[in-house]
Amino acid sequence: MDHTPSKTRAALWMAGWLALMLIVAVAGREATREVNVFELMEVRAVLGFVMLYPLIHFSGGFAAMKTARVHVHIGRNLIHYTAQLGWFYALTLIPISQVVAIEFTMPIWTALVAASFLGERLSLQKITAIVLGLVGVVVIVRPATGELNPGQLIALGAALGFGVSIAIVKSLTRTEQTLAIIFWMLVVQSAASFVPALYVWTWPPLQTWFWLIVIAFCGTFSHYCMTRAMLHADATVVVPMDFLRVPLTAIIAWLIYAERLDIYTALGAVLILSGNLLNLKPNASAPASARA
Repeated sequence: MDHTPSKTRAALWMAGWLALMLIVAVAGREATREVNVFELMEVRAVLGFVMLYPLIHFSGGFAAMKTARVHVHIGRNLIHYTAQLGWFYALTLIPISQVVAIEFTMPIWTALVAASFLGERLSLQKITAIVLGLVGVVVIVRPATGELNPGQLIALGAALGFGVSIAIVKSLTRTEQTLAIIFWMLVVQSAASFVPALYVWTWPPLQTWFWLIVIAFCGTFSHYCMTRAMLHADATVVVPMDFLRVPLTAIIAWLIYAERLDIYTALGAVLILSGNLLNLKPNASAPASARA
């Protein structure tokens, strides 16, 4: 596996993640109008496995997916599965832009877990990038009252789960192939969803199948992009790049659902972009190979 440190390569893979996750947000809002979240998750995992199989086949088949860290895969994916359930459910309760904005408390948890258990260093530059991004998120969300409604609490819990999950993915990239990480994600999550999905199952309308297929494709290969990005940079470098999803989601939500887009969103976007640009700037003390 190519683990060459490169913020440029990490940024390119994260651009793919951003585009696919923006599509997932819209598709998730549309699909949950007709199907239960458990059903959505099961269909997503099964269809995602079908879509991923050609890559598995050309990479050596199921034998190449063997791992000595199956317990880590199971733990990571149960955490991620729970967080994803919460994320999709929150889409039915609060605006898309707010779900995504609250999700960006995630870098706090990712940075803490990565620093505590993976030995990643939290430099002043990284801390500043995270703080700028989080301030931008707060400016965009700016709750009208001091109380969080259930949708906001669920989104916050999902963010915590995503943060822990991403830190574990970074650990897995040290020994596992990208395809193996995605393979085990689909296997574990399809197993976790099977019984709940059967309990609530109703056949989706034809138009909803379109959104389910979109979610399966974008959800599966967005994680491929994220995992590839993790090969080339620390989690504390990769995750703040994702802050750009906040203003981009706000723009899409305004265009499609007429959700609010105002001066505060613009100000938050500037702060988020500033944090990303700072995070991508090479450290003066970094070796040349790490600045590529």
